[in-house]
Amino acid sequence: MQENPTHRYQKLWLAIGYALVTLVVYLSVTSNPPDPGIEIPNFDKVGHTLAYFLMMGWFAQIYHVKKQRIIYALSFIALGVVLEFVQSFDPARMSEFADMVANTSGVVIAMLITRISAFRLILQKVESYL
Repeated sequence: MQENPTHRYQKLWLAIGYALVTLVVYLSVTSNPPDPGIEIPNFDKVGHTLAYFLMMGWFAQIYHVKKQRIIYALSFIALGVVLEFVQSFDPARMSEFADMVANTSGVVIAMLITRISAFRLILQKVESYL
C-alpha cells in the first residue's frame, strides 16, 4: 500500500472525519435517538453497519499506510463495543451484541473496499476538481 497522500484540505478532511465520529458517539449515547420510521425488522443493524463503514471509509481516504488504517479499524471496533456497553446504563436504550457485530462489519467492509485504489483515492479526486 502506498504512503499517505498529501491532501491540500487535510485539516478539513480530518474535521469532517472527527465530526462523523462525534455524531456516531452522540447518536449512540443519547436517550432519544432519531427514529427513521422504518418498520423493517433489524433495520437498525443496517444503520450501524453504514455508520461504521462511513467512519472507516473516510479515514481510509486520509491514511493509506496499513499500520495507521489498522489502528483506526481497531479503534472504531473498540468504540462500537464500548458504546454498546455504555447504552446498557441508560434505561431508554438497549445494548445488543448484534449491534457490535454490525459495527464491526461496517469497519471490515470499508477496510476491504478501500484496498481497491479507486475507492482509496476518492478524496484525491475531489481535490483535483477543487
